[in-house]
Amino acid sequence: MTFTDRRILDLFGIELPIIQAPMAGGTTPEMVAAVSQAGGLGSLACAQYTPQQARDAVGKVKGATSRPFNMNFFCHANPEPDPARAAAWHQALKRYYTEFGLDHSAPPPVSGRAPFDAAFCAVVEEARPVVCSFHFGLPEQSLLERVRRTGARIISSATTIAEARWLEERGCDAIIAMGLEAGGHRGNFLSEDMTTQLGTFALLPQVVDAVRVPVIAAGGIGDARGIRAALVLGASAVQMGTAYLFTPEAGIPAVHREALRRAGRHHTALTNIFTGRPARGILNRAMRELGAISPLAPAFPTAGGSLSPLRGHTEALGLGDFMSLWAGQAAALGRELPAGELTRTLAEEALTPPSVQEP
Repeated sequence: MTFTDRRILDLFGIELPIIQAPMAGGTTPEMVAAVSQAGGLGSLACAQYTPQQARDAVGKVKGATSRPFNMNFFCHANPEPDPARAAAWHQALKRYYTEFGLDHSAPPPVSGRAPFDAAFCAVVEEARPVVCSFHFGLPEQSLLERVRRTGARIISSATTIAEARWLEERGCDAIIAMGLEAGGHRGNFLSEDMTTQLGTFALLPQVVDAVRVPVIAAGGIGDARGIRAALVLGASAVQMGTAYLFTPEAGIPAVHREALRRAGRHHTALTNIFTGRPARGILNRAMRELGAISPLAPAFPTAGGSLSPLRGHTEALGLGDFMSLWAGQAAALGRELPAGELTRTLAEEALTPPSVQEP
């Protein structure tokens, strides 16, 4: 058997319709290279880097494989400073500073993620990746045109039908239909209303019907059954993130890895307390006690500063109580395999029809 829908395979020049999701904080150049070398599409999470670090990471990927890979960027706008909100958030955490003997009076570290800008665009122009993907919409038009002139295929995440149409109107070559089950940050950009968010297998066929470009399914796809289901519903490929956090190439701390191993005993939830923007992670103490969605949390991407000392202290104790344990709802399906082997195994299993049970 072979994959009959070749639109994404031909568009990206890959062999397998499996895309490793870009996960800032978890993706490494080694993971990206391994997935691409196996025939899928590895995705470099450039939002975790400075432009020079992104340049260095691209060099590592290209040094390990000549296959196509994806460079991914955030397209948020940094918020205006809000000292009053930041102070209220810091005050809400005071009890934890006291509990662990930390200095609450010290200025909290600055946290953030850099949005796509001219400096990052220059890195793309140098690297000339086969695919360039964006989260939270698209960059402004002049930057987008510069990316397009490199020959890169441009894709972005849609969490609603309206977002999918918006992306197609602006020239995306393919669209990621990101369901509510997905781990990490929601890709929403036209609305902050979480009641508009659909599950993957409700969103996917509606996006397929709404746009003409190929659609990539993402969210809650953890094994070959999910891949097959997505392809049946019209996806040309799938994007999988949490599954790759189980690989030895994942750059996550030991406490996060252990939480993933126990994912079957814990549920996930959307939370804004770690960054200021809704993202799905394994429920932990901070989410339970502060509220998974807190009106006090400063705007993305600044909320993490005041939590940083608590995270560092408790992580050293082997606890994940104050850190973002990003994971999707299919985390319990994860298998600990090297990234390349996982990619090939998932593809082979997806092509193998389920065994027929005798009555």
